Amino acid sequence: MTLESDLAEQALHAHLATGATTVCRCWRLARRDGVTLGFTDHDEDLVIEGLNYRANTGFSARAFEQTTGLAVNNGEALGALSDVALADADITAGRYDGAEVRVWLVNWRDPAMRYVEFAGTIGEVVRRGDTFDAELRGLTEPLNQPQGRVFQSQCSALLGDRRCGVVMAAPGMSVEAVIDTCEGERVLGFSGLGSFQAGWFTRGRVELLSGAGRGLVGLVKADRSLGASRQVELWQSLRAGVAVGDTVRLEAGCDKRAATCKAKFANFRNFRGFPHIPTEDWLAAYPKQSGMNDGGSTNGAGGTVWEV
Repeated sequence: MTLESDLAEQALHAHLATGATTVCRCWRLARRDGVTLGFTDHDEDLVIEGLNYRANTGFSARAFEQTTGLAVNNGEALGALSDVALADADITAGRYDGAEVRVWLVNWRDPAMRYVEFAGTIGEVVRRGDTFDAELRGLTEPLNQPQGRVFQSQCSALLGDRRCGVVMAAPGMSVEAVIDTCEGERVLGFSGLGSFQAGWFTRGRVELLSGAGRGLVGLVKADRSLGASRQVELWQSLRAGVAVGDTVRLEAGCDKRAATCKAKFANFRNFRGFPHIPTEDWLAAYPKQSGMNDGGSTNGAGGTVWEV
């Protein structure tokens, strides 16, 4: 906490102690695509730190759960679906998934008097007619997620991240293409990608670079060569009005196997899995007269072969 914010909080506490208060709540939403929005339950717009907090958006808050220790602080915000609040199309497209939230308690007569009442991210958003309920998850929410490495045969790194080390800007790792055909915003057709072998983009990513869905990312389920054309099927619809003529970036896919890491990316030295880990069948095996019993991998009956 800075000295300035500490003084602002002390001033607000002094105001609250008078018994005659003029306070409201303000919400600051920062989406992952860089868009930042401000809302308030006051009846007039407020400006805080250069951001305009809009009134008349239907935003209101239910009780916040505040706890000490490492327990998760949760809350809920209510609002109306509209162009000045949260648009239904943006929620459907997932633009608010994981957005950062900061809730201020503010003296609307002097917005310099304020303190942060809640900080976290948006969780589940439930729509009810023309309104929505947004779950607010506190900063301790990530502590509920598994941490550290998992002992599994497949790689735990993401293609192109720091642990993987593959340079996605290298030739062949990605390509920009224009959508020729579109079926249900889920099956996309392209031409001019004959230099990439079939399946090259399977388990990769598709990022929309233009159109109504610009900035959205989809995961590739299948990549098929159909003569001179290419068909890329996504796991889920992009839900944002994807259309023929939109430009996308296709990124190479990785199935997390050691053999793929070695043959496709020549990156086995950075492989973050355990391809030789024994299977459950091996752990339940017992000594027998036939076959190999030296503890090494075998290719006989009942044995196990680990591909590298």
